[in-house]
Amino acid sequence: MNENKTEAQSGKLLEVKDLRVSFFTPAGEVKAVSGISYDLNYDEVMGIVGESGSGKSQEAYSIMGLLQSPGKVIGGSITFEGRDVLAFDKKEMTAFRGSEVAMIFQNPMTCLNPVYTVGNQLIEALRAHDKKITKQEAAKRAMEMLELVGINNVQKRMKQYPHEFSGGMRQRVMIAMGLICHPKLLIADEPTTALDVTIQAQILELMKDLQKKTHMGIIFITHNLGVVAEICDKVSVMYAGKIVEQGPVDDIFYRPGHPYTMGLLRSMPRVDAESYERLIPIEGTPVDMLNPPEGCPFAPRCEHCMKICLQKMPPYVELGDNHRAACWLRVQERLNEKQGEEAVQNG
Repeated sequence: MNENKTEAQSGKLLEVKDLRVSFFTPAGEVKAVSGISYDLNYDEVMGIVGESGSGKSQEAYSIMGLLQSPGKVIGGSITFEGRDVLAFDKKEMTAFRGSEVAMIFQNPMTCLNPVYTVGNQLIEALRAHDKKITKQEAAKRAMEMLELVGINNVQKRMKQYPHEFSGGMRQRVMIAMGLICHPKLLIADEPTTALDVTIQAQILELMKDLQKKTHMGIIFITHNLGVVAEICDKVSVMYAGKIVEQGPVDDIFYRPGHPYTMGLLRSMPRVDAESYERLIPIEGTPVDMLNPPEGCPFAPRCEHCMKICLQKMPPYVELGDNHRAACWLRVQERLNEKQGEEAVQNG
């Protein structure tokens, strides 16, 4: 039995291909996600980073079947353990959410029901996906999970309502709710935003520990590149609905290939800096998603912008093992290398 489990968990857990999500508004079509592709294995943590409005959360909602009207998946595929998620009916999607894939939302204020106790909500979340568990067993597991995420005096806390918790405590309750059913895939949308650095470190440690025990995959959506360096195995950098760079976390931090990734890293404070350094912001503003540019979406803000960048979207260029970036600079580099090699051969 264990051999089968290991064999099953050596493949891909999630595969997203050419996913496109649009919002059809009175002003026109907003292309929130424009043809992104990635895969996630068991035991793997993928970070998705980018500015607000880059489409990070919308692609996550597409996996969960939680896109709000007028949002709609207009193309591509989402495959979970070989099953087509976009073809699920309402009953299948309800069974899928919680037990197989769970999401920790960014704003705990709007995700907890104010008229039910925290304990009641945790117990109901567990019993909704495990029909065999008794109420007493569910309460015991809920208290254990609250302790795991750093909440003290859990018997008292189980009887309290969300308004009796601070913002950071509510966020920890949401993390407990996401993890309580031991899902195969956890989508964490800015899960540590409301937490101080000490609790943030504890939560990251908890997520890594649970991942090792349950072999779950994690998609970690964040603005915090420090968190990405701490927990992620690989990173997808999103800008204006597109993935502009993908690669192992070390490659993204030490050998970035896209000017946007470089800009994000330059604007991040470094603890290992030898002296005081000025943070360099990325100039300009994000593109208008109602009227995106013809070429590379980052071109209007890029210090290396060439004429072709404004006219045509660049192809992905392989920069290393599983590391690629969509940038005309990298295309030019490859052409120059090829011409140099040919000159040597002919010379």
